[in-house]
Amino acid sequence: MKKYFITGLLIWLPLAITYMVISWIVGTLDAILLWLPEEYQPSRYLGVHIPGVGVVAGLLLVFLTGLVAANVIGQKLVKLWEALLARIPVVKSIYYSVKQVSDTVFSSSGQAFRKALLVQYPREGVWTIAFLTGQPGGNAAEHLRGDYVSVYVPTTPNPTSGFFLMMRRSEVVELDMSVDDALKYIISMGVVAPPVRRPEPEPVPALPEP
Repeated sequence: MKKYFITGLLIWLPLAITYMVISWIVGTLDAILLWLPEEYQPSRYLGVHIPGVGVVAGLLLVFLTGLVAANVIGQKLVKLWEALLARIPVVKSIYYSVKQVSDTVFSSSGQAFRKALLVQYPREGVWTIAFLTGQPGGNAAEHLRGDYVSVYVPTTPNPTSGFFLMMRRSEVVELDMSVDDALKYIISMGVVAPPVRRPEPEPVPALPEP
């Protein structure tokens, strides 16, 4: 009975967690509809609340924002908007901090969170997975002698919290592992090990025809 119970649990548990996560995402995005006045609510015209309408509206809003901001007029509007936010003391600090991080992480030319590393933390001889975020800068870099890199060490099973470290490049090991595989490894607390990537065999040169 214990064996059958565990087998059933292994089937239903991932489904239940997936359902809860998707429900939370859909519910959060559906809250976008609350921004609309009551007379413009979709449920007023449809006669019933349909889950997921907010998801479509949110994706459409993001797409239209990117479409407008991609042209010259949109870029000027963004600059005016940022200039307005720069006049608000507290909002300015939060907005520009988040914007700088998002621009760095989502930049196609940046190296932030593009490589998985193996580092010794919290002490020598104990290893954990980390992500390369760049190189030290500012006044902190002036006090470091040698070649250093900036790394982010996520916590388990919640990788959104962690520790920022500046380590010698010689003390980190670059892994042949994708960021997605590394995140799965961290979230599963080491249970779901990433597959080993084996080098592809070199093609055998064709023999010359007689």
